[in-house]
Amino acid sequence: MLPWAKGKPLAWDVTVPDTCADSHLADMVTTARAAADKAATNKEGKYTQLANSHIFVLVAIETGGNWNHQAVELVQELGRRITAVTEDTMKQLTCSSGC
Repeated sequence: MLPWAKGKPLAWDVTVPDTCADSHLADMVTTARAAADKAATNKEGKYTQLANSHIFVLVAIETGGNWNHQAVELVQELGRRITAVTEDTMKQLTCSSGC
């Protein structure tokens, strides 16, 4: 495995919460990305041991299109690294406006 940062490989978990699920509706009325943030928070405890050996990113993308903060940062970092390796500044990996 190639190291991602600090000599550790990258690992991630992707979850896709339903934006319109009854369990998310109350939060979604007041906060954009509420379902994504809640889904990511619910999984944090599951991977606490993995953080010792890996850089771990929780990726949550709502069915409505919003991404949690860590997912956006991961895609932005991928874009920076691809640009650095290819030296092609015209192509950047970015997330859509829904992020």
